[in-house]
Amino acid sequence: MNYFLTYTVYVLILSVLMGASTWKLFKKLGYNPLFAFIPFYNYFIILKETKHPKWWAILSYLPIVGPIMMSVFHLYLMKKFGKTLFKDQLLTVILPFIYMATVNYGKDVELEDENANDLFLTDEEKNSKKKDTFVGSITFAVVFATIIHVFVTQPFGIPTGSMERTLLVGDFLFVNKWSYGYRLPMRPVAIPFLQGTIMDTGEKGNPKDDPKSYVDGIKLPYERIFQFSKPQKNDVVVFNYPRDSVHTAIDRKDPYVKRLVAVAGDTFEMRNGRLFVNGKPETVLGDQEVQHAYTVNTGTQLDIPALYNTYGFLPVREMQTDKGFLYAFQGLTDKTAAEIKILPNVVSMEESIFPKDSATVSYKLNADRSAYTKSIDTTQSIFPINKPWNQDWYGPLKIPKKGDVVTINQETLPEYQWIISEYEHNKLENKNGKIFINGKETNQYTIQQDYYMMVGDNRDASLDARFFGFVPEENIVGKPMFTWMSIQGAFKDASSSYQAPWKIRWERMFKATNTGEANKTSYWWIAAMILILFFGWDYFVKVFRKKKSEDN
Repeated sequence: MNYFLTYTVYVLILSVLMGASTWKLFKKLGYNPLFAFIPFYNYFIILKETKHPKWWAILSYLPIVGPIMMSVFHLYLMKKFGKTLFKDQLLTVILPFIYMATVNYGKDVELEDENANDLFLTDEEKNSKKKDTFVGSITFAVVFATIIHVFVTQPFGIPTGSMERTLLVGDFLFVNKWSYGYRLPMRPVAIPFLQGTIMDTGEKGNPKDDPKSYVDGIKLPYERIFQFSKPQKNDVVVFNYPRDSVHTAIDRKDPYVKRLVAVAGDTFEMRNGRLFVNGKPETVLGDQEVQHAYTVNTGTQLDIPALYNTYGFLPVREMQTDKGFLYAFQGLTDKTAAEIKILPNVVSMEESIFPKDSATVSYKLNADRSAYTKSIDTTQSIFPINKPWNQDWYGPLKIPKKGDVVTINQETLPEYQWIISEYEHNKLENKNGKIFINGKETNQYTIQQDYYMMVGDNRDASLDARFFGFVPEENIVGKPMFTWMSIQGAFKDASSSYQAPWKIRWERMFKATNTGEANKTSYWWIAAMILILFFGWDYFVKVFRKKKSEDN
């Protein structure tokens, strides 16, 4: 079932529930009871009768925003029938159709005259009464922000150094959700602003036992509209982590940001720590700085804080040895590495490169009733797990393209099994050396969507597609637009012995993030205009109203 048909069914079910629980109330309001069953129009009537802007009815069935607005409209309706106590409001919000049904079918329910006590009010007091309460104002501020968050742009923070020095740890970005066409929400009932879980409960750091921020049972299929362009090579892209085992909803999986290094149909390869696409060295853009991991041996301790003052934050592991100190730097540019190498206390320095044909495979311990068993940790192991590859010697690997017919056997299955079973939702079985897709034995499969290779600019400190594999097109969110805030020290780097000192990086604020240029455009003037409009609008409205009342 496609997205819009599923969405229509969703709206009709809610409309039937609304009608069945309120039709008598609509009759008491003076309307045909059948109007209670008509989507959007039923809420239009409620807003009309309660003297609120009638265009709000448009918001009643929007994903994520709709449930909030429905609760507000239900409260308006219950207030018309005298249900204003806290318990009435609470029941209306948490059990809307059940509680409204008890009111609807109750014998003593009567329409209340809200203007009965207005006789002794001044005109100013009457106007004040019509205004939304403080709670109502907050509600609609949240609704407005939710609409922007869900349908236009989304804030995103950089917690790790995988994109240094293009995107720094502590950069806060706005992501354009329309860059590659808008991906429609797939979980329409959710708590605004929360990605996957509500809070960290139970076992610390284990999201599997945390409460979800969305209702997983109410779901809509993947659909993208107004897709006028596809993701392009070298774009910095925000996408949902494909191997997230906690959240089945694609748009609720953890968000990641990496550089798109190879598109569908390309061949990706790493040779001695250098990236190649289709046999050619990567194109390094102006805002990128090629970095590599280095191991440094010193006779005495390095002054790391002084290095931070010169080069900025450099994640590093410090270990004391019998002969001095050993430092493992995650990512140094060629220039920085050359300058550190000539420091007087440096004994030796070499780039850290994994040996060729050595597979990066990690294991995890699984608690059993009688003992511990060991299994491959696919999250921390190189993809696919049956290849003798590592971060520095990888591939060649061809990126699947929609329509490709690929050979499926025991050798290629690790490369395509996630595509077949998880991303394209087929039943995959591997029994007695034979492969079955949807119950049929086969040795080939036709790819249903485009896939991409996402890799961090800081290659030696990046958990990227070399580990989690291909990124499906349906997981792509959009492109970062600009950095609206940048705070060094905002996130602790668990992989570093030293932490970055706290400071606001004013020079990075309101600058474009995805141009590929070293000197990026600043959007501070747009930010200033938005702030002036936001804070000045109310003032100008008040001045206009005051002048109008004086003229009258």
